[in-house]
Amino acid sequence: MYTTEAVLLALLLFGLRVFNYAISTLRLVTIARGQKPIAAVLAFVEALVFALTMAGVVTDLSNLLNLAAFCFGASVGSYFGMWLESKFVRSFSTVQVITGVMGHELAEHLRDKGFGVTETRGTGRDGEVTIIRSTVTSREVPRIIQEIRHVLPNAFIEVETARTIQRGFIAGLTPRGQPNVH
Repeated sequence: MYTTEAVLLALLLFGLRVFNYAISTLRLVTIARGQKPIAAVLAFVEALVFALTMAGVVTDLSNLLNLAAFCFGASVGSYFGMWLESKFVRSFSTVQVITGVMGHELAEHLRDKGFGVTETRGTGRDGEVTIIRSTVTSREVPRIIQEIRHVLPNAFIEVETARTIQRGFIAGLTPRGQPNVH
């Protein structure tokens, strides 16, 4: 039905599209972190690969094999880019808990589990509250939430992406008592 050459071209388009989407995902990470020079280089590579891939598809839109390879490559590339980001790009999140009860106990529990924690007193709608903040690697977010829920099952928890961090204690990255230089 299809010649070897046609199948190889479709596979090439698929591979280029996977690469294109993976680069796009990583570029978005660099933009979110404010890494402008890296983002610019990735944008150049992304645009070049996209142009090459598009040239192989738009010349003959009735070629369903190439069109399918283009679309499926985008799908797989998006997934692959997210996988790459989770494995190779270190990202951080700040977890904040606001509670009117057991705030200090929760902070001590999290410290005992190896998390760096800052406690602050505040005033909420119903009176005094404890605000507990911890910056962790994004991979550690499920574990810290599990520990929070262990102490305070109904705690108000807010998780934000930390765009840039400098110094401080990050669980798993810094030995206790030493400044974090990451």
